[in-house]
Amino acid sequence: MSAPLPAVRSLYRRFLRELPARSPSLLANPSPIQRHLRQDFTAALHDTSTSLSHQAAKPVAARLHEAEQYLLYVKSQRVYATLLERYNPGMNMGEEDRVRLSARRVGINLPEEYVDESK
Repeated sequence: MSAPLPAVRSLYRRFLRELPARSPSLLANPSPIQRHLRQDFTAALHDTSTSLSHQAAKPVAARLHEAEQYLLYVKSQRVYATLLERYNPGMNMGEEDRVRLSARRVGINLPEEYVDESK
């Protein structure tokens, strides 16, 4: 049983959208993960056993369901990272910057530190 072509293409395109952007000439220079995805989806479309041996034993519908689950996981991880950065803005800052921004948040501007230039 072969999978419906539009559903496979749609799933493949959704995977490509989740991958980080590389360059304008994406089709001319695909990344290794993009080549692997294309190989797996081409194998799923043609129902051949050119993909990995443990996947070749699975029916096409089961492989597509597994791919949808993995796509959902990748998308959820991207959203999680975005939310983590949005709601924890000081996560990647140093201690000094974090203290300065925390003070500014409550309405206090920290004084500039005195630097003794005579020493």
